Amino acid sequence: MTEGPAGAGAGRHIQVPVLTRVEGEGALDLVISGDRIERLQLRIFEPPRLFEKLLEGRPWHEVPDIVARICGICPVAYQVTAVQAIEAAFGIEPDPMVRDWRRLMYCGEWIESHALHLHLLAAPDFLGCDSVVELAGRQPGLVERGLRLQALGNRLLALLGGRAVHPVSLRPGGFSHYPAAAELAALRQAFAQALPAARDLVRWAATLELPEDEQDFTCVALRHPHAYAIEQGDILASTGLECPVADYEHHFTETQVPHSTALHSHLQGEPYLVGPLARLNLNRDRLPPALVGLLAEAGLHLPSRNMFHSIVARAVEICLAMQEAIRLMDRVRPVAGVRVQPRAGTGIACTEAPRGILYHRYRFDARGRVEVARITPPTSQNQARMEADARRSLERLGLDQPDERLRRRAEQVIRNYDPCISCATHFLRLRVERR
Repeated sequence: MTEGPAGAGAGRHIQVPVLTRVEGEGALDLVISGDRIERLQLRIFEPPRLFEKLLEGRPWHEVPDIVARICGICPVAYQVTAVQAIEAAFGIEPDPMVRDWRRLMYCGEWIESHALHLHLLAAPDFLGCDSVVELAGRQPGLVERGLRLQALGNRLLALLGGRAVHPVSLRPGGFSHYPAAAELAALRQAFAQALPAARDLVRWAATLELPEDEQDFTCVALRHPHAYAIEQGDILASTGLECPVADYEHHFTETQVPHSTALHSHLQGEPYLVGPLARLNLNRDRLPPALVGLLAEAGLHLPSRNMFHSIVARAVEICLAMQEAIRLMDRVRPVAGVRVQPRAGTGIACTEAPRGILYHRYRFDARGRVEVARITPPTSQNQARMEADARRSLERLGLDQPDERLRRRAEQVIRNYDPCISCATHFLRLRVERR
């Protein structure tokens, strides 16, 4: 943290050089002038990773394995979205049982990702600890519960995908292999035994003393006609927008900002929120009755305008994914895949990664090679909202607070979004001025 002049009239210049306990590295520049924030910039300065350019010229069957490398925490989100975009481009309609297997696998990713963020990254912020190591010393049972739940999610990924990180079984039209019935039954029993712990997690999260930070923000999430949307659905916004995912680019825009390698996304010119709280706000009527009762018991009223309720939303979604995984494990059966016949065309898909909606668009030539790829991850969609949230939250806290307290609140706000900064880095447009 540094202080010093930062332009005319600036009172203090605070820089949070590295936002710890997030995936990737970034910095927050804050210029305070009197009782207002003159400039606030969340800088994602990781080098561009060029995945979209890397995909150009690649055959269709390489795409799912390549995009899985975008993120080690949520590779299934990238794979499922890519697979469904390929199917859309080639006119493939997978068996409904294949969709059940994908949803089951996606549940594993929601569980492991939410449990990781909730216990290891976010909980220390709300319990007065600097790290999960300190938290484990004070409340070992809490951390152990989180690790057990995360391990269950990883077990499900490994069983269905061949390994927990960067699974290898997902294919357009099906899976390359299915687990043995006995293995699935054993895992189903482990999930049933752990379900009470997931319910206790919701109760615990609801007891946290969270900052009172009501804000007005737009929520965006997928919406399914019958189920809580995970791997399928149309796009719904709290503004009233409802559209198929194929129309995403007609409504949402991405722009480059000078201070970040992550693009900023806007809906009708305004920032918006994706992720667990947005999903819960827009899909609360799709929750199972048992979870509705649990929310009422916990005293959480939806829709919520407090961004810090995201930690409760993650706990709810862990419990939801546990229940959904048990339901699906009772019904899934191996099913033959389909033969993929590539053709020229464009495929679009959108799914709900743990951190929010993930959009993929691919254009293929007649041989099934990628001509154009576009991938819009949740963190880049949330970046403008993170900046707006940090500005309002800090001003509400009081800019006369000591710099250390402002720094802690800024980090707390941004960590609350569970940003995957590496996933969000895109190639910067280069502008050269010579005189």
